[in-house]
Amino acid sequence: MKRKILSSAIVCLIFGAEVFAQAPKYSNEFLSIGVGARALGMSNSYVSSVNDVTSGYWNPAGLANIGNQFQVALMHSEYFAGIAKYDYGGVATRLDSSSVLGVSLVRFGVDGIPNTTDLINANGEVDYNRITTFSAVDFAFLLSYAKTMKIPGLRLGGSAKIIRRRVGDFAGAWGFGIDAGLQYDHKKWKFAVMARDLTSTFNAWTFNLSDQMKQTFIATGNDIPSNSVEITLPKLLLGSSRKFDFTKKISLLAELNADLTFDGKRNVLIKSKAVCVDPHLGLEAGYMNIVFLRAGIGNYQQYTDAYGKSIQTFQPNVGVGVKIKSVYVDYAFTNIGNKSVALYSHVFSLKVDINKKHK
Repeated sequence: MKRKILSSAIVCLIFGAEVFAQAPKYSNEFLSIGVGARALGMSNSYVSSVNDVTSGYWNPAGLANIGNQFQVALMHSEYFAGIAKYDYGGVATRLDSSSVLGVSLVRFGVDGIPNTTDLINANGEVDYNRITTFSAVDFAFLLSYAKTMKIPGLRLGGSAKIIRRRVGDFAGAWGFGIDAGLQYDHKKWKFAVMARDLTSTFNAWTFNLSDQMKQTFIATGNDIPSNSVEITLPKLLLGSSRKFDFTKKISLLAELNADLTFDGKRNVLIKSKAVCVDPHLGLEAGYMNIVFLRAGIGNYQQYTDAYGKSIQTFQPNVGVGVKIKSVYVDYAFTNIGNKSVALYSHVFSLKVDINKKHK
């Protein structure tokens, strides 16, 4: 039953893509979830402190901090009781003493969705043998480059991304966008600016509907979707972090981020028609640079319940990580819902340094 309800929602959202061309809010939102259990455990507060292969997603400038010749990372998580699966893979390689190249792949999808559009045959009879299945899948491929500048502490980076979205054989889209970011170290502080979808990202949708499906749309009072363009407007991510070394063995990393959107009023802490600001804070306590405990808070929202009472909610995340020589194993426990609807997910990620450190 959950899968059927979710499949109906997915089809309605995807087939409504032409609406987003006029009001492009929440477009390509699968790329707003985040990658890597370390970042997710810190509530996505990671744009200034990120210094590994996942920088291709969070802030490509961070790739310049990779200390090894190669670095590989993998992540898997599941949402909605395992119905939706979210996966990430990335690899980065140092080109020379000042530049690094990275490649990332993100997949978010629901598989095995029942297709009941042909459930009733030409005689008006229900025929369960006519039920087939399909997948609703979103892919993103990112090619990233970072360079350490001659200005001390300054790193610049950029990512070109290709988007592929499919809803079975019914609909599909190709998209392209560009991200750009910088990091700057000043004494013990780190600052970062990340411009996501800098030039706006355009998804060109095409639809392939059978006559039966078109009749279903008409019979249910819905418009038949037509080829259209979905636009993802730019988003600006600001971040600042600092690491405190209390002893030779104990440390604490703290990072504060603010996500700025310009696509209309959203349900965030600071909102207006011109710009909305979504702040989030992450902490990471380390012991001997081997064991790490993480926590974060973000996704502040306010809504009105059935009794007209205003309720404020936020999303707490926690996580843990272990470093064994050149292998990093991380775990995060997240909740993408609120206090009334708990949608908890377990996120696991693996990162490996390969070859000797770059000198």
